[in-house]
Formats: sequence, structure tokens, C-alpha cells
Amino acid sequence: MSSPKFATLRYTALRIGLFVACFAVVWVLAYFRIIPLGVGSSNVIWMLLLAIVISAPLSFVLLRKQRDAMSEQIVARVDRQKERLAANQSMEDGL
Repeated sequence: MSSPKFATLRYTALRIGLFVACFAVVWVLAYFRIIPLGVGSSNVIWMLLLAIVISAPLSFVLLRKQRDAMSEQIVARVDRQKERLAANQSMEDGL
């Protein structure tokens, strides 16, 4: 697997890619009239909402490893910031 340094970027890119794939599937289904198109000009909004509803649970299941790696990256960054803040506070208290 690639470096954990870009875990957040990788997760975000995969999440967007999954949404785009779901939107493409919904668009094809609407094009062939397998699913209803919506009313008037609401077709695009309908397809976007349907793609969001479909991609959300899929990303929860399919991107679990990437989400865990991103979480570890964020926790490590927050811990480093807390350590720096504590060090700065102790330096100020020593003055």
C-alpha cells in the first residue's frame, strides 16, 4: 500500500470517484428509462441526490481501510499539535 502521508487525499479521491461512478450508473438507468426521470428540469437534481444516497453506504463499506488510515493520520497530527501546545505552555510558565 502507498504511504500513509496521503491517506486523506486518497480517501477523498476514492470517495469522489465512487460518487461519480454511482452518478454514471444512475444517468444510464435514467437514460434508458429504467428509473423515473423526475419532473421537468429536476432530472439532474434527482440523479445527483440518488447518486449521493447510493454512494454513501457503498463508501462506508468499501472504503473502510482508507477511512481508518485517514483517521490514524488525523489522530497523529492532532497528538503532535497537542504536544507542541503543551511544550509552548510549559515554556511560557517557566518564564
